[in-house]
Amino acid sequence: MKWMEKEIQAIFTALNTNADKGLTGAAASTKKAEVGPNKFEEGQKETLLAKIGHHLLEITTIILLLAAAISLYLAVTTGYGYPKVIVILGIVVLNMVLGIYQENNAERALEALQNMNAHMTLVVRDGVKQEIDATELVPGDIIELGAGDMIPADARIIESSSLQVEESALTGESLPVEKDANAIVSEKSPLGDRFNMLFSGCLVTGGRARAVVVETGMDTEMGKIASLINATKKTETPLQKRLKELAKRLSIVALVAGVLVFGIGLWHGETMIEMLMIAVSLAVAAVPETLPVIVTITLAYGVQNMVKKNTIIRRIPAVETIGNTSVICSDKTGTLTQNKMRIQQIWSVGMPPKPVEETFDASENELLEMLSLSNNATIEVADGVENIIGDPTESSIIRLLNEKGLTKKELEQKSPRVFELPFDSERKLMTTIHEVEGGFLSITKGAFDRIPVAFSEELLEQAREIHDRFAEKALRVISVGYKRYTEMPEDLTAEALERDVTFAGMVGMIDPPRPESKRAVSEAKRAGIKTVMITGDHIVTASAIAREIGILEEGDKSITGAELAEMSQEELERTVRDYAVYARVSPEDKIRIVQAWQKNGEVVTMTGDGVNDAPALKAADVGAAMGITGTDVSKNAADMVITDDNFATIVDAVSEGRTAYENIRKTIYFLLSTNFSQIFIMFIAITLGWGAPVVAVQLLLINVVADGIPGFCLSREKADANVMDRPPMKKNSGIFANGLGAKVATQAVVFTFVTLIGFYIGRFVDINADIGASADIGMTMAFVILAWSSVSHIFNVRSDESIFKIGFLSNKPLFFSAMLSMVIILLMVLIPPVANMFYLVPLSLTHWLLAFGLSVFPLVFVEIQKAIKNRKQKGDEKYA
Repeated sequence: MKWMEKEIQAIFTALNTNADKGLTGAAASTKKAEVGPNKFEEGQKETLLAKIGHHLLEITTIILLLAAAISLYLAVTTGYGYPKVIVILGIVVLNMVLGIYQENNAERALEALQNMNAHMTLVVRDGVKQEIDATELVPGDIIELGAGDMIPADARIIESSSLQVEESALTGESLPVEKDANAIVSEKSPLGDRFNMLFSGCLVTGGRARAVVVETGMDTEMGKIASLINATKKTETPLQKRLKELAKRLSIVALVAGVLVFGIGLWHGETMIEMLMIAVSLAVAAVPETLPVIVTITLAYGVQNMVKKNTIIRRIPAVETIGNTSVICSDKTGTLTQNKMRIQQIWSVGMPPKPVEETFDASENELLEMLSLSNNATIEVADGVENIIGDPTESSIIRLLNEKGLTKKELEQKSPRVFELPFDSERKLMTTIHEVEGGFLSITKGAFDRIPVAFSEELLEQAREIHDRFAEKALRVISVGYKRYTEMPEDLTAEALERDVTFAGMVGMIDPPRPESKRAVSEAKRAGIKTVMITGDHIVTASAIAREIGILEEGDKSITGAELAEMSQEELERTVRDYAVYARVSPEDKIRIVQAWQKNGEVVTMTGDGVNDAPALKAADVGAAMGITGTDVSKNAADMVITDDNFATIVDAVSEGRTAYENIRKTIYFLLSTNFSQIFIMFIAITLGWGAPVVAVQLLLINVVADGIPGFCLSREKADANVMDRPPMKKNSGIFANGLGAKVATQAVVFTFVTLIGFYIGRFVDINADIGASADIGMTMAFVILAWSSVSHIFNVRSDESIFKIGFLSNKPLFFSAMLSMVIILLMVLIPPVANMFYLVPLSLTHWLLAFGLSVFPLVFVEIQKAIKNRKQKGDEKYA
């Protein structure tokens, strides 16, 4: 029901209540039985068992579990494979624990929302005022509220005095809203313009009110947000989708290769047990066991780096997703702006308007002093930090006074206040009287159209022209007038004091953009990222700020929530690219905007700080809550928290995310080149009748020791110089996009080639008089070459630049871990007990030299490729 447009008596009738006596106790109990308690319903949570089940049903996990099961069977029947079973199961458990931990962090948003409703409230029942738990409220209850009270339910104001309410949690509007019981509000008015209503979860900052409760629990505006949080499901990140797709492809490759090899092996006369062992080997070869762990470590390292840049990551996958962001939907207040009202322009009668940065003359100083005297705000500076007490509009006046070398304390000592008529929403004026030299000074400040000045026609025309000029710049205008008395006036009513005052001038103020916002928006644009402003502020103010910092450009449009409500979702999806500014929007609008961009294939990062932002933060690919002004609800619904509430920090996070994602792609390049080659090597050797070049336990060692140890250090690779000069990855692009698939395939072929050469020579060719060719020598050669070439491959993937240009030691942990891996492989062959355990035999010096030469060939091959490619690029740039 549209309570804001109904007559107050009609509301009393509809709710069967009385303005003076409220509900009876019996009526309240009956209504509570009908509508339920005044609290939010919790969404159904997934059990721990269900979460474990989901992880166990992932394809890569199924493959590893099947490999572990076969290995366990072989271990029981033949005594072969116990270490492999333990390692595989350990990897499965580790990946599952990490995944469930991240999911548990996602379930706390509604709990924080519940806490906002837990408090006592003053209610009138049976004609008696009493304090009750807010959860006991029902529609029809009469409540009384004062400054500092949290509003317990949605209510229509019956009567009020100087009532101001902080509604930023719902609307995003930073300034307190002046409420008025007699305001006329239309059905289409957005939440921020419903001046005769009070909303659950908002704070009374000034004045008092008596109101009738009209909605409770899930029917309140805050309850609707709780419903949206319950209904909104967090989508998988692009990386999660790509890794799932990769797992499917690897599974198909492993299945096809396994079936073919099994059939070929039996055709060559191999036993069933031997072919089961080969099947386990192919499963191990197909799955890059260390990939999930390395991806997690890479993202975790990105988390550490982001903390240094004022970003706290709550869900690890967000590191990668923020790097692929293509649209940032940003709040205005405090994120793009300073969240500090500042006076920009001043006009003293008789002088031209001027920016406040210029030097003031006597009349402008006098105007500023009058504004400061008729002012209840104070600003204390301690250790360089401002502590503002009072209304943001009034605080901006005191801030300018301080910047001009004066203090309010000095003014009050010179001209002490002796009387005050407080500001109220009906008059929209405030008047104070001060004792000054020669008598008394009455100062009246407020809205230009309410200032009680007897204007001359010429002055009125000039004042209107300057007022409109300020308004066109989206400045909030405060006007001031004065009257002088030789004696303290006897009639202190508003009718007497606020009449025929002398007009002194006006100031124009705004919450200005952060100095770094324009640069950050420009940097985002260079990186192929569209910035969109979504705010609860008025469209004129929002558009002016957006235009100043580069969000609203030629051809872009602005739209209000009311206009958006008239638009179907299909139309919004079709035209969403046309709009750069959304003003006076509702929580539902924000989700619609996010989903419209997502429907267009974009990766969306949404910023916010209020409860009203929580559903959209959850719906976005990355929800970024503000750390300073953000509510617990918004932070718990978000994937990351910006600790300095700065838009520029989000752009820095994109850079860090891109670095992390590139390092993950490098990891995939590094691991899959080896994994695919292992499948090819097994398939080709078995098909040719050479026997298995390596066994499953050796493949597992290569994947963990040769690939895993140095692979962990890829997370520490620094960003490429051009990381923010290229467009983001498309959401629907595959894991092998932008040439990665070709790189993996090429290197897999090279690895296959050099390993089979080594295996063939060791297996069939006598190259040493003391140690002849044999199946054991061939297997050992294949193991060493595959392991060492895999380690050397780490230097290929670090950059598109030559390793000799970026330097082997530019990532010292990676270099030394690679050397450690090569030494471990060497010692595994040289130490007899270890060698026997892993089916390895001693090699001659000739074999070692051949193995080393074949192992470094992939590194030389890629260096030649890089040299050709870079020379071609320089040639293209030269003739471009």
